[in-house]
Amino acid sequence: MNELKNLPSVDRLLSEAALQSLVAEHGRTFVTDAVRAELTLVREAVKGGAALPSDDAIAAAVAQRVAAHMRPRLQPVFNLTGTVLHTNLGRAVLPESVVEAIARAARAPCALEYDLESGGRGDRDDVVEDLLRELTGAEAATVVNNNAAAVFLLLNTLAQKKEVVVSRGELVEIGGAFRVPDIMRRAGSRLVEVGTTNRSHLRDFDEAVNAKTGLVMKVHTSNYAVQGFTAAVPEGELAALAHARGVPFVVDLGSGTLVDLAQWGLPHEPTPRESIDAGADLVTFSGDKLLGGPQAGLLVGRRELIAKIKKNPLKRALRVGKLTLAALEATLTLYRDPERLPQRLEALRLLTRPEGEIHAQAERLLPVWQSALAQWPLDASIEATLSQIGSGSLPVDRLPSVALVARPRGKRAGVLHKLEAALRRLPMPVIGHIAADALRLDLRCLRPEDEAAFADRLGGLK
Repeated sequence: MNELKNLPSVDRLLSEAALQSLVAEHGRTFVTDAVRAELTLVREAVKGGAALPSDDAIAAAVAQRVAAHMRPRLQPVFNLTGTVLHTNLGRAVLPESVVEAIARAARAPCALEYDLESGGRGDRDDVVEDLLRELTGAEAATVVNNNAAAVFLLLNTLAQKKEVVVSRGELVEIGGAFRVPDIMRRAGSRLVEVGTTNRSHLRDFDEAVNAKTGLVMKVHTSNYAVQGFTAAVPEGELAALAHARGVPFVVDLGSGTLVDLAQWGLPHEPTPRESIDAGADLVTFSGDKLLGGPQAGLLVGRRELIAKIKKNPLKRALRVGKLTLAALEATLTLYRDPERLPQRLEALRLLTRPEGEIHAQAERLLPVWQSALAQWPLDASIEATLSQIGSGSLPVDRLPSVALVARPRGKRAGVLHKLEAALRRLPMPVIGHIAADALRLDLRCLRPEDEAAFADRLGGLK
């Protein structure tokens, strides 16, 4: 206990050169709080019989504490999970031109709701509406926080206290337990299921539409697939039926893409233009999945229906700010040059990386990987693997890729989880995937320009 008499004071520690530099960088109040917290720990440890650390050791612990508290929670990571559009890792990586647009909007006031022609109040949707009309063929458009918000707003505006007719096989649940039936109930709509899980016919919809019907809805099952003995009603037929019965026909595309991905060897995904051409009155889709832009929910379609949606008081609660609109405008502008889209849109660039290029990268990194695992009871190798597009986009299709692999020697399954944790603790965390008794780092999303930085991080693996 006598050692407690030698416990340094707060002021004495703050006079240390190492902590003086921290004060200059982070402020006296913050560093003082860190000193007090560390001294509390030291005091309790000494009471428990531990030796009193030196002032230098306490100062070093304070520095570590400050560094830990100042580290951003929203940390950049290497996404080597094998899922390109990973919801938990922020979905689409934005192109540099989009990042620059966000920075420009952040640095200065912007004409967000200001009409430069008239000098009066403007509409923030004007920033992107013309682009969305051009790229989808719709009469009008509006933007909200995400696609779930778009669906909710649409239902609350057009089908509150009314029935919404949907095929039973399209009642999807997406990440975070978001379910179409739940969102309908919250929006004040009554769900009417038709058909069966695997087969729905036009007559099912025809029999369900009545005077209480608010709209007919088709939900694109972008995060699962029903195969085998199946039947679904084409959008054109549903649109014709809905219009003949005097109700709107809406399509929730979910992931959403503005171009036919098949031209680059990817599976076809329905586009908003295809739905509009088929007769859909409204189409909703996401901004941060296959579109390759920021998180946003986009609604496009008939002018009078978009106008109704924009008058809903909830629209203001769900609207996006200038940074999202700046990013979305810059992303949509890239689609005006579709020939160069795979080089300029980062999400598409990663999805279309040739397998040969990824394999060559794996060969270059294998010696680094082997060196990093030299002290681990693991064998390092490279193997062919299959990436997935992810985030509710093209759930069945896989993309050929190559991974750095770690396999335990003998029955040491626990060592894989220790390795995974060590990779997550690196200064720039590396996020891989454990399956089939191996840890895999799928290299599809490791951009060539990030390869050297990744190799440096592996050199610090312990």
